[in-house]
Amino acid sequence: MTAPTVTADPTTARRRRLVAYTRWIEELCRDDPGARTALRSGLRRGLDDVPRMHRFVAPWLPQDRRAPETEQRGYYAVAAMIASQPRSTYTTPDSGAEQAPETAPDDTVSNSEKPQAGRYGTSLGLAFALAVTESPGREREMRESTAESRLNLLTRQSTNGLHRHLPAAVGYLRELGVPVDWAQLLADLIAWPAHHGRISRRWLQDYYRQRTQTLREKANHADQDEAESPRPST
Repeated sequence: MTAPTVTADPTTARRRRLVAYTRWIEELCRDDPGARTALRSGLRRGLDDVPRMHRFVAPWLPQDRRAPETEQRGYYAVAAMIASQPRSTYTTPDSGAEQAPETAPDDTVSNSEKPQAGRYGTSLGLAFALAVTESPGREREMRESTAESRLNLLTRQSTNGLHRHLPAAVGYLRELGVPVDWAQLLADLIAWPAHHGRISRRWLQDYYRQRTQTLREKANHADQDEAESPRPST
């Protein structure tokens, strides 16, 4: 009896490809000011108005040349948003960390590659929740009412509306020092036309789940501090 052939999970393979792409774009923007300027020029622009971006983005598009325009649009939009960050926000990879390839990989994934943990990465909803949370090293945070308003606005958008409003929302998060899972954001943009209801629900659930957890932890810490504080002598 022969052993069954092991095939890569399509979801894992797709996730790895999006991670490799967004990592490569970040490194490119960090190391090449000219490329960063070219990619940034595509912010809020349609696919026919971004001639300077094609050199960098086109090799990463699905190789069957049948990728729908909405999927292509996601690749360009995320690259432009990455390029629009302050340059100081680009992370320097650890020497032992996995490096993004210099050229676009094909659509196959070897069995030796490690799968990503979980089906989803960090959602935009969680990023908005973290923006509200006070964090060491951050000089300011987003008001809760602002976070809810912006997030709810995004979840109600059509594909065109999402592309119109997303750059400002993501730019605000990055100004506050909140990390954005670019690969997951790209996956959500690609899936938005067919699954915007499910994605919106996940964003909102992640936001309120994180906010509830943060408030609960804050209350527990307050109770602990009160219990440990010295009581006045009678």
